[in-house]
Order: sequence, then structure tokens, then C-alpha cells
Amino acid sequence: MKDVVLGIFAKQKKTWSRKVVFFLGVLFTMGIIALIVVAVVQNRPLPKNIKYGIVLDAGSSHTNLYIYQWPAEKENDTGVVEQVAECKVEGNGISSYYLKPADAGPSLQHCISRAQEKIPASQQKETPVYLGATAGMRLLRMMNPAVANEVLTSVENTLRSSPFDFQGARIISGQEEGAYGWITVNYLLGNFIQQRSYFRSVRTSGALDLGGASTQITFESDDFIESEDNSLHFRLYGRSYNVYTHSFLCYGKDQALRLQLANRIANIQDVSLLDPCFNPGYTRNLSTSDLYNSPCISHRRTPTAPASIRIEGSGDYNLCKKNVQEIFNISHCSFSKCSFNGIFQPILQGEFRAFSAFFFVMDFLKLSKEKFSLEVVKETVERHCSKPWSEVKSQSGKVKEKYLSEYCFSGVYIINLLELGYGFNSSSWNDITFSGKIHGSDAGWTLGYMLNLTNMIPAELPLSPPLSHGGYVGLMVFFSVFLLFILLTCWLSFRKPKCIQKGII
Repeated sequence: MKDVVLGIFAKQKKTWSRKVVFFLGVLFTMGIIALIVVAVVQNRPLPKNIKYGIVLDAGSSHTNLYIYQWPAEKENDTGVVEQVAECKVEGNGISSYYLKPADAGPSLQHCISRAQEKIPASQQKETPVYLGATAGMRLLRMMNPAVANEVLTSVENTLRSSPFDFQGARIISGQEEGAYGWITVNYLLGNFIQQRSYFRSVRTSGALDLGGASTQITFESDDFIESEDNSLHFRLYGRSYNVYTHSFLCYGKDQALRLQLANRIANIQDVSLLDPCFNPGYTRNLSTSDLYNSPCISHRRTPTAPASIRIEGSGDYNLCKKNVQEIFNISHCSFSKCSFNGIFQPILQGEFRAFSAFFFVMDFLKLSKEKFSLEVVKETVERHCSKPWSEVKSQSGKVKEKYLSEYCFSGVYIINLLELGYGFNSSSWNDITFSGKIHGSDAGWTLGYMLNLTNMIPAELPLSPPLSHGGYVGLMVFFSVFLLFILLTCWLSFRKPKCIQKGII
């Protein structure tokens, strides 16, 4: 009888052991599959393909070519596009070819060849190339639309004959220039993607751009924008932005200098002009026909103006400031508040990045490396203006004389544009950071232009891995522990330690 009972017990134990083995085997297999699936989905191999894009910034004084690159698999992510090269086209901007429009395109050839050296030949056919012309061409189009079209046609022919994928050459509006500059700055700073944080709100930075023929101010505003022409609405990475922007044509530093000189010449009969905005000892012969050869001041031409004027610098900061302020009209405003010339502007909000000529001038004056108070900036510019021209030349190195001679005026102009024009003061001056590059890429409108045309900034949040890093690590640890538990259970079931066996007996 005892043997029969033991036999039945042994048979039941064997059947139970088979069920346990089967059940544990199924769990182990499922655990292995889950571990593999999680690892494959989260870490699926991505193609190591680099894409390129080219943008030419055809400004009023010169043209720059920029080459950008990004990993192909991250087109809709942020912070992945980077500038890898730039090339400054020799000579002046394409608008300067108004007498020989056919020469505008060939002037770009050297930089196109440089781009061919940088971008692999196998990828050149799929590399988009864009050209955006700014205020210089806007002015030329105002003066002579037919010639402006001839210049663009010449440029198009050159770019179309290149091995790259030509996507167009056009004159962008001042509003576009301001908007793309704002996008570039905040893209490079990572401000768009950081808006995904639930614990803090990252405010975007305003953008201040200064060229030769125009200047732009763009910033996110919580106020109602009373002028529809100055209002932009963006939806980027799932967040909406109300942005104020305005472009002041004729208030780039070169055209502003013309405005200041035209004001002075209108009141003199002599052939010489003592100008406080140039260093003492500096002289320049100025053709009045060249001076008035701009839509910004052509209407100010006076019949009594001499054909040529000799400018002599006196380096008087305060008198220069007075002359510069006369080109800003702050006497009328049909809105609740204005910047100048009757243009609506809401209250300044947030921090600002000032680039292009803002940076170049401040960097020359050694005012860009750190934050300086408005008073220190004014004192520095005043000291520079009072320096004899011979001393300025001896300390300048290889700076071109045209730029070198105008740093006094440009410094005074920038201070007054920001303070009198836009409304910065002693307390808000330190909200401005003068930047040439941000994380290795030039601050300016070109990157934002390319991002917009290639749709690389999504309206909604871009796709991301299905699991966060913490969630992924947690699941991997869980399944690993689960598999170890199954293995330990199996080992205990079939190779029981003696202490367990004694307990059972």
C-alpha cells in the first residue's frame, strides 16, 4: 500500500514538474522576446547620412555663402543643423552691378567652387541652394525694376549652372528678414525645443539686425500688436508665438550715414564739410551724384549742392550725436506707442541678440566680449571718435579704410538707434547680447530662411523615441530581473539545496 501511494505521489510530482517547466519556459521566452523588442525599437540602427544646404545672403554691401549640414534622420529635430563653412564673395553686393547686371552672377563663381570642394560630389545634386537678396536689391528694385530683374536673372543663370539643386533667387521682404533672423537666433539657442518643459517657461530672445541699407527688430510680445503689418504668428513645436517685427529700410548704417550727410550738405554752400562723425585728421572726397544715387535720399537733392565735397573729420561725439538724432522722427505717433518715424512698437520684452553690423562695430570697439553699461559704451565710442585718424590707422591692422573711417559714426548711430529709436535705456541695455556666432553658426537670417524653405521646423512636436531614457532603462532592468528570477526558480526546482530537501522530508 505504501509503495502504491509513493508511486502515485511520484507520478503527480513528475506531472507537476513538467507543467512548471512548461510555464517557466513560456515566461522565459516571453521575457527574452520583450527584452529584444524593447532594445530593437528603442535603438534601431539609423543611417549615417549627412545632408547639406546652401544659402547665399546677398546684402547691400557684400554677399556671403553659408553651407549647413544635418543628420538626415533628424530633419524634424532641433539643434542638429550646423554651419560648416562660409565664403565671402569678393566685391560689393549684387545690387552694385546695376551698370553691368550680367556680371552679378559670375561674381559668385568663386564661392560656388568652394562649396563644391566642401560638399561630396555624390550629394551635390540633392543639395538645395537658395539666394535671398535683402535691402540693397529692394532699393535697386525701387529705382529700376527692370535692372533689378536683370541682376537676379544673371544670378539665377550662374546658380542653375552649378551642380547643386537650385531652388530660387529672390528679393526677400524686410518682414521676412526680421522673422528669419528671429527664427535663427532662437533655433540656435534651443529656445523652441525647451518649451516642452512642464516645469519652466523659456522665453524666446528678440533679434536685432543691422545691415548696410536696413535694420530689423523682432521680438515675442505679450501686448496687442496694433499694426497688422508688424504682426507675425508662428506655431513651432506645438507652441504658438505672437511676434512683433519691423524693418526700417534706409536705416542700415550705410544709408543712415548718407541721410546724415545729406542733412548737412543741404545747409552749406562751401565745397568742404567739417563732419563730427569722422576722426580728426580724416579726409574724404565725396561725389554728390554718388551720394544722392539712392532712393533713400534722392528726393533731398538740392540744385545748389556742389558736384564734389571734401569731408574733414572733427571727431566731436556730442555734435555727431545731435546730427544723428536728426534723422530719427519721433515727433508723431498715431498708435499708443511708437519707435520712430510713426512706426508702432510695443514695450520691449525679454533678452535680445544683436548681430550683423551691430556685432561687427561693437566687436571692433571691444564692447562685445562682456556686458557693459550704456554709460561705458558711450564713453568708449566718444574716446574712439576723438582719436586722431593717424592713431586709428596705426592701431587697426588690416581693416579696410572705408569701414575703419566709419566706426565713429557707426558707434554713435548704433547707440542712438537702440536708445532713441527702439527705446532701450540704462536698465534694459544689458538685455542686449552682441553676437557674431551662436554655437558655431552665424547669427543672421540665412539659417532661418533655409529651415523654413526645407520645412525643418515642424508646427507640432517632432517624433521622438517611444520611451524616455529613464523609461527605457527601467524596462530593461525589469525584464532582466524577471529573467533572472525565472532562471533562479528553475534552478531551485530541479537542484534543490539539501536544507530545502530536509525541510520537505
